[in-house]
Order: sequence, then C-alpha cells, then structure tokens
Amino acid sequence: MLEAGLWGLAAASSLVVGAGAGLALHLPRRLVALGIGFGAGALVSAMAFDLTAEAFATGGAVPLVIGLAAGSLTFFAGNQLIHRRGGGRRGQRVRHAREETGPAIVLGAVLDGIPESVVLGSTLLGGGTFGIAFFAAVLISNVPEAFTAAVDLRREGHRPAWILRLWVGVALVSGLAAAIGYWALEGMTPGAIPIIQAFAAGAILTMLVDTMIPEAYGDGGDVAGIATVLGFAAAFLISAAN
Repeated sequence: MLEAGLWGLAAASSLVVGAGAGLALHLPRRLVALGIGFGAGALVSAMAFDLTAEAFATGGAVPLVIGLAAGSLTFFAGNQLIHRRGGGRRGQRVRHAREETGPAIVLGAVLDGIPESVVLGSTLLGGGTFGIAFFAAVLISNVPEAFTAAVDLRREGHRPAWILRLWVGVALVSGLAAAIGYWALEGMTPGAIPIIQAFAAGAILTMLVDTMIPEAYGDGGDVAGIATVLGFAAAFLISAAN
C-alpha cells in the first residue's frame, strides 16, 4: 500500500515541476501546446496497450465495455459539475479569467489524476510488474498541463506561493488515491481488476478528447498532430521494451 502511494505521488510530482516551470520560465505558448500534444499521444498509447488491451485479455468484452462506459460517464459528470461551478479543468486554457476559480481547477486536477493514480497502484497487485510505460506517460503529460495552468492562474492574480501549494496538494491527493486504490482493490476478486483498468481508460480517453487534444491543437496548430504521434510512438516503445 505504501509503495503504491509513493509511486502515485512520484507520478503526480511532475505537476509541481510543471507548475514551478510555468512560474519561472517564459516559454512560447505554442511550444508548451506541442508538449501537451506529445503527452496526449503518450497517454493514448499507454491507455490502449497497458490498460484496455490488458483489461480485455484478463476479463473479456463485458467488463471492458462496462468499465469504459462507467469511466467515461464519471468524467463527463464531473466535468459538467466543474462547468456549473464556473471553472475549467487542469491544463485548460483560460479565456475568461473571471470565470476561473482555484477550487474548480483543483477539482478538475483531482478528477483526471485519481484514475491515473489508481491504475499505477493496481499494477502492483498480486506481485504484478509496475506499469513503467503508464508511469512515464503520466509524467510526460503532467508537466505541460500544469505549466499552462500555473501561467493562467498567475495571470488571474494568484500568488506563486499559493499556486505551488495548490499543486503540491493535488500531488498529495493523487498519492493518497494510489494507496487507497491499492488497499481497496487488494480485497477484491481478480475479476474486478479489468473493470477498474477499463474504467480508468474510459475516464482518461474522455479527458484527452475534451481537454488535452483541443488545447494542443488550439495553441499548437497543425504541428500538434505530429507531436501527438511522437508521444504515442515513445510510449509504445517504452511499453514494448518491458
């Protein structure tokens, strides 16, 4: 349980790194958007080969479909809640600063960070091999997302110390989610694992289409597609090497 929590915290720590870079550096938004595209491609690869394929191999079609649908609908519902609160998700470009609030950003960050953390923890169940490819994909995608969010929050008038504390809090929650997820899943039957994997895949895929990919294209232009393919290829090669 402790090991799962530490791995989840390690992956989420890249959020703090990205936020710190966003406060300290002045990189072109286009370059950061291409980084988001690269991270999105890495997550697509990890989601397909390390989550969906494994869920189907161990559980079959029914758990896969149930998990994908549940994960997608859960993220959709949480996303609608965020919109009603007048905010955006982690990494979303701010177009109307007065509508963006810290609590809404935190809610969005936790919403798409928890499934990632739970999956990282679940790979350790039963003496399984840690999902290094998925871990790398989460690391890659977190940095540019937190970078843009930190820049937007500072533009709204939030102090750098407050912004860093916010992302440290999100990282701690993600680590806790990984530990709790491992503890909760440890007592479940093996048949529940494929549903959890598919649930995370559905939530992450919905987040990618709704958040990361539009932002990568919106700020990065047509080149974002190439960056996404490069991220996909990098994550696939990491997965194939393990």
